[in-house]
Amino acid sequence: MQEIGIMDVGGFQVGHAQDLEGATGCTVILCDRMSPAGLDVRGGGPASRESQILNPVAAAEGINAVLLSGGSAFGLDAAGGVQRYLEERGIGFDTGVAKVPLVSQSCLFDLGVGSKEVRPTADMAYQACENASRSAPALGNVGAGTGCSIGKYRGMDRAMKSGFGTFALQAGPVKVGALVAVNALGDVYSLDGKVVAGLLDKKKSGLSCTLDELFSDASPTGNLFTGNTTLGIIVTNAQFSKTPLTKIAGMAHNGYARAIRPVHTTADGDSIYALSVGSVPGDVNLVGALAAQAMEMAILRAVQTAKSAYGLIGLSDLSH
Repeated sequence: MQEIGIMDVGGFQVGHAQDLEGATGCTVILCDRMSPAGLDVRGGGPASRESQILNPVAAAEGINAVLLSGGSAFGLDAAGGVQRYLEERGIGFDTGVAKVPLVSQSCLFDLGVGSKEVRPTADMAYQACENASRSAPALGNVGAGTGCSIGKYRGMDRAMKSGFGTFALQAGPVKVGALVAVNALGDVYSLDGKVVAGLLDKKKSGLSCTLDELFSDASPTGNLFTGNTTLGIIVTNAQFSKTPLTKIAGMAHNGYARAIRPVHTTADGDSIYALSVGSVPGDVNLVGALAAQAMEMAILRAVQTAKSAYGLIGLSDLSH
């Protein structure tokens, strides 16, 4: 097993667009072909569009694109821009009357970071499509990661800046990559089980621990919905149908659970897509295990590359 570049997986393009002043953005994955996909939602507050077509019993065998965006449910309008971009190029599911682009989308809650009136729009998503390429995508405060934050158990005052991250692995001919916008209620942990970013201490000069404070509260009060949801995408060159891809998406959540604590809370809408963008024979358990490891590393990279912004401190500026 070895690390590879995310775009070495092949079969797709990635594009970002963002409003840096408004602190929101979106990231699109454009598939080279109609690609089978699965989805596993573990968080209690998801916002999504065209998620039911990924059900293994649904008629559509694949999708054309996945859009991750800020804006909470307001951001769901943005997928129309991806549809417009694809329709103009004759890409979509052929109904016999028209080609209908199939675009799945999930949104994260970033309304409390910048301006709550600024959300990703169809025009912004169209721009993300125009920006899409096979070059390594930018990381950190870009695209869907623009307004991301972590460690919000005590509210935004003690939260930290997070962002967008990627990581990819190869085992034999099988390649698996993860792309993620990390916007969690909880903290992010290193591979050796230590908190590396998240809830700040009361002096905001170092780190506290969300789990410790949660456990000490015993019966917490107040509204935890301060703006959460981690959104991820797994891409693999292994060939699968929707059913095994749904399992792979579920296994990738192990990467969430290892890197983010607590995770899958009622205040998060944690979701992971899995896309088959190639035709290499692959084993579902191998790909699922690689997906979990790649996702864990992508989450770490998202906080490592995030820069201080919007009154939130980034990891690189935190004194240890």
